Amino acid sequence: MKMGKYEFDFEKKSYIMGILNVTPDSFSDGGSYVNLDLALKQAEQMVKDGAAIVDIGGESTRPGYTRISDQEEIERVAPVIEAIRSRIDVAISLDTYKSEVAKAGIDAGVDMINDIWGLKGDEKMADLLAKHQIACCLMHNRKNPYLHSFQEDYFSDIEEILAIADKAGLSRERIVLDPGVGFAKTYEQNLWVIKELDQMKRWNLPILLGTSRKSVIGLTLDLPVNEREEGTIATTVYGRQKGASIFRVHDVKANYRALKMADAILNIEL
Repeated sequence: MKMGKYEFDFEKKSYIMGILNVTPDSFSDGGSYVNLDLALKQAEQMVKDGAAIVDIGGESTRPGYTRISDQEEIERVAPVIEAIRSRIDVAISLDTYKSEVAKAGIDAGVDMINDIWGLKGDEKMADLLAKHQIACCLMHNRKNPYLHSFQEDYFSDIEEILAIADKAGLSRERIVLDPGVGFAKTYEQNLWVIKELDQMKRWNLPILLGTSRKSVIGLTLDLPVNEREEGTIATTVYGRQKGASIFRVHDVKANYRALKMADAILNIEL
């Protein structure tokens, strides 16, 4: 898959996406990188530690988050995108579900849009992405209760996401899928989507797994946000075995090393 000028071989390799939240209120690192210099320094460190993609977020999407205006989100992310684009050789992803913010990000030079609502949060997003044929990650999420079995509705939701993309003319060669760990799911449902991650391979699209420091790890290990690195690494290695190719994480170096070891085992041939 092409992301801007960057070529990714998701069939044979795996990649780390480093999380760069330029927000005051994200659940794990809120307020850490609201300064442009600090954000740029963190992006440089993540690339040094092994990140192939930097995912920039300007609005927290933690449980109970407060939505901000499009303009405020643009003012947070655009300068960071432009600074990274001009100084660091790395693919840039923008974490937004708003078409106006996505448009500003594309104008600023992003290579990918990471949409936590899978084209269903803003009716203009699908057409925008199709117009630019930009790489995108489309995540499973939902506002309404599950009507049938969780599994049935879960897979039906993903089919709906892809139907929206197809109708808009967005090429499937530009699409990555995210099972949406931590979004509209109970603790048990989050564990299930991780366990059954390989079922997403039915669509023959790259899979992104984002579990970093999330509540499913905190609840399992009874640990606070800043002590969930080992749990995240466990899901990264397991996710790789199940077919995921991109891993969205806060702790880049540790996950990169674990993933490199997992890949060496998975790819060995005698």
